[in-house]
Formats: sequence, structure tokens, C-alpha cells
Amino acid sequence: MARVTTLLAAPDPAGGGGTVPQPSINGTLPDGLSQKVQQVLSLIAWGGTAAGVVGILITGAVMAISHKRGESSEHMSRLGMVLGGCILVATAGPIVSWVFGTGSSGT
Repeated sequence: MARVTTLLAAPDPAGGGGTVPQPSINGTLPDGLSQKVQQVLSLIAWGGTAAGVVGILITGAVMAISHKRGESSEHMSRLGMVLGGCILVATAGPIVSWVFGTGSSGT
């Protein structure tokens, strides 16, 4: 899987001999924007984690009620979907960091 920085440095596909233009990395953010974005992303991450915990609790409660009633249902698939969502939320940050890279070297 190619990294975004590798794709941006690729030769011009039109054969013009140039490279894909690189955006300036020396720009500055407006005051306080970085902290606000970080705060929003942290809130979203906590919300995703809370939703995963609530989903597991609800699925467990439904499984217990169905078992007590003697009903059979596909609760394991529901639990699998909830756990898959939890894994996705937990790995979203590291995946984005890996794809886009960090630091001045682009890795």
C-alpha cells in the first residue's frame, strides 16, 4: 500500500517531466485552531468508545433476555458487528497516522 507522500512525489503521468506540485508545508494555522481540532477529535473518539461500550451492554442484555425466554437468535453476529466497530474506532487514529505520516520526513 503506497503512502500519500509517495504518491504526491510520483512523476507526472502526462510525461511532462515534472512532478506533482507539492503544497507548502511552512504555513501556519490560525491561533487556537489546532487545539480546537484536537478537542473535537478527542470528543469524537470518546463518543465512539462510549457507543461501543453501550452497544456491547445492549447486545449482552438482549442475549440474556432471549436466553431466558428460550428464544434463539443471531446475537453473535450482532456482537461481532459491535466488536468490529469498536476495533475500527480504536484503530482509526493509528491508521490515519500511518497513511498520512507525521513529521518533516513524511513517514
